[in-house]
Amino acid sequence: MLLVQLRYNFRVYPTPGQQIGLAKAFGCARVVFNDGLRLRQQAREAGEKYVSDAELSKLVITQAKLTPERAWLGEVSAVVLQQALSDLNIAYRNFFASISGKREGRKVAAPRLRSRKDNRQAIRFTKNSRFKVLDDVRLRLPKIGDVAVRWSRMLPSDPSSVAIIRDAAGRYFASFVVRTGQDETLPPVDSEVGIDLGLTHFAVLSDARATFTTAFLRRLLPFCLRERACCNRLSLRAARRRNFGAVSMRGWPTPGGNGSTNCPRPSFARIKRSMSRICA
Repeated sequence: MLLVQLRYNFRVYPTPGQQIGLAKAFGCARVVFNDGLRLRQQAREAGEKYVSDAELSKLVITQAKLTPERAWLGEVSAVVLQQALSDLNIAYRNFFASISGKREGRKVAAPRLRSRKDNRQAIRFTKNSRFKVLDDVRLRLPKIGDVAVRWSRMLPSDPSSVAIIRDAAGRYFASFVVRTGQDETLPPVDSEVGIDLGLTHFAVLSDARATFTTAFLRRLLPFCLRERACCNRLSLRAARRRNFGAVSMRGWPTPGGNGSTNCPRPSFARIKRSMSRICA
């Protein structure tokens, strides 16, 4: 039976203490990745041979933990550090395959240094780290603790790995990789449907079925209508300006308009005298 890998994402809610532990794990994974990248870049600039995966792991993880500068790497799970280094190795293999022509598609750039200011921070735990989904639907992570998860559906089988992700908004997510049989996936269907998103209805399908707007979007409806009216007014003003030029007071063209661009702007006294003669 053919095995298929599926990914399930769920929102997680770590406690303040667990958020500190996750921040340490994010930082340690980033440091290991950057240290390995610098070693290979330095070896390339010096004309030395490519640093192998095993040697790189020994230098930036095993030996680095024994130094005072990197002793804090032991505060997080070793699997997190190994997976960060695995990401670097995969990035290099994809880069070499891309420049040699073995990889199809667009060209892949060389790995770059990770930054703590990146919008997305992620670490990965595999089965070797012994993470576990508990009976009380919490997720147990090594050296992090039991993290609360909002389960929207049940996993079809035991996950092979889980990635903890922190996005730019400060939200945390757990991404599980699950292997399942082909017969457990959704069956293929022949029908197709088109979706049109709107304001009065959230979505209108091509078969005339309509999905009403949720309470959150209903609260945004007056704001959206007001913004649309404002955009229409601005578009109308821009069209008038293109057709007739910018008009100042009393209908006199301005130097920025399309008509009589070199015409000097008259003074208010001159306009008053002209209007008095017309009305006389």
